[in-house]
Amino acid sequence: MPNVGIVIVSHSPKIAEGAADMVRQMVGDSVNLAYTGGDPGGGLGTGVASIREAIDRAWSEAGVAILVDLGGAETNSEMAVEMLDADRRGRVVVCNAPIVEGAVMAATEASGGSPLETVRRTAEELSPQ
Repeated sequence: MPNVGIVIVSHSPKIAEGAADMVRQMVGDSVNLAYTGGDPGGGLGTGVASIREAIDRAWSEAGVAILVDLGGAETNSEMAVEMLDADRRGRVVVCNAPIVEGAVMAATEASGGSPLETVRRTAEELSPQ
């Protein structure tokens, strides 16, 4: 069984890339990993199309966990998930977790072969209550 994939979505392309770099250093190539950040003009922002592309790059039959930084990234990620084919939609979750710590913990859990819901729970354990 393949491992859960991870997508990192940030308003800043540098934050997205940096968080992905940390994940790669922790788990190597054991999980599919993609990131996206910034708007097409090079400024801060997120876009539904780029998030969908990131989901495709990180796709795994085990599912994909998305980590986001701010509200707009979460909203756009949820819209991207809603636009997926029905057979994929149910295998993608947006985690309510800190982007860097959550991504590292989710990827570490995924690299051990844990199912999507366990990966999500592990990332979300880091959220303030």
